[in-house]
Amino acid sequence: MTDADSAWFHHSGTTVNPDLRLVCFPHAGGTPNSFRGWAQRLPAGTGVLAVCYPGRHKRLADPLVHGMEDMADRISEALLPYADTPLAFFGHSMGAGIAYEVALRLEQRAGVRPLRLFVSAFRAPHVRVASDAPADDSTLVEELRALGSSSMAALDHPDVLRLVLPTLRADMGLVAAYGSRPADRVGCPLVAYAGDQDRGCGPDTMRAWSQLTAARFEQRTFAGGHFYLEPREAELLADLSGHIGDDLRLWHALAATGGGRG
Repeated sequence: MTDADSAWFHHSGTTVNPDLRLVCFPHAGGTPNSFRGWAQRLPAGTGVLAVCYPGRHKRLADPLVHGMEDMADRISEALLPYADTPLAFFGHSMGAGIAYEVALRLEQRAGVRPLRLFVSAFRAPHVRVASDAPADDSTLVEELRALGSSSMAALDHPDVLRLVLPTLRADMGLVAAYGSRPADRVGCPLVAYAGDQDRGCGPDTMRAWSQLTAARFEQRTFAGGHFYLEPREAELLADLSGHIGDDLRLWHALAATGGGRG
């Protein structure tokens, strides 16, 4: 594994010989801190790989990535050294689209199928319509604030805003340009999460993800808006833990009989 590969991930939980790695993909403007503390509330033996996109956290000096395809290609390549262990993916908002694209690439190009894909608060790519990102900075910032994340409070500080604005604009441009793509199905089960007060991507909208899996589809709704997962973190992690436990039991049963992933 190269330094470039390891820069993509922040490790927590079981880091040596984990039973499963949960790869977590943050929202636009997000960092690995979005998943701080998750490992302690997931099943024992779970390692968490929180993705760190370029241009933030410890990668402030790294060139920004402006396209979904490029982002997914790079993360897929960086994940290959970790594919010796069962993987599951969780992505919130922009991260859900990236997680889906990475899952497709790993399965189609490397024969690696995640045990499960969890997508949260993001319109399914085959029903998305590409658009333009906000033209001016003030509109961009107001749109981000309206989503309701506690992390957006940092945008009230001018020095912080100047530092993160290029990254936010790159992420929002990536999201705006992503859409109207074929309905390629992942081979793993898929779970879709939504906040019941999310005006842009509520439960009805998330149901379209059912068309993007060749396996079982499930959906769960939590009280809250686009960032429901902040106040409802305990409930979300309990649901994730239940699925992870079920998937591991099935994986071990298949391994014992000569089966496995794929």
